[in-house]
Amino acid sequence: MSHEQLWAPWRLGYIVGSNPPPEAPAAQPDWLPGADQDCFLCRAAAETDDRRNLVASRGRHTLVVLNRYPYNNGHLLVAPLQHRAALDQLTAELQLEMIQTIARLTGVLSHVVKAEGFNVGLNLGKVAGAGVPGHLHWHIVPRWVGDTNFMPVLSDVNVIPQSLEALLDLLQPALNAK
Repeated sequence: MSHEQLWAPWRLGYIVGSNPPPEAPAAQPDWLPGADQDCFLCRAAAETDDRRNLVASRGRHTLVVLNRYPYNNGHLLVAPLQHRAALDQLTAELQLEMIQTIARLTGVLSHVVKAEGFNVGLNLGKVAGAGVPGHLHWHIVPRWVGDTNFMPVLSDVNVIPQSLEALLDLLQPALNAK
């Protein structure tokens, strides 16, 4: 039996009574040096349509993206703007911005989605579980007391009650506040 994700984003839209905005055509990406055009993180860094790419925030050297296949509501990815596969390819300035961004995100998620804890991790290399082994990215997964229920136990399914777009709408004002 394989583990499945059960999306129920309609719940929040039904409660709030909102309709999704129409999608605009994508502009031509402005690829960064060394970008991999097949990499979704490089594409998010190169394109200006942050909503389409689920970009929650941009730093000087970093990018915060919602995970399209989250382990839990609020699952974020923090990545360098440039395509880098190894930790020794990061400058000291970029390393500092990465850890500062992760620290800031845990505070924002604690406030916005009321997270009570976090799993923060990096899968370095394909054999270590990296889904995008060529572009480093840290996972931030919010956790709550009792965030597992009968669904994963009985049917190997997670229920994610909020759409990615609704989460993006909640996070962006907090992340982009100066």
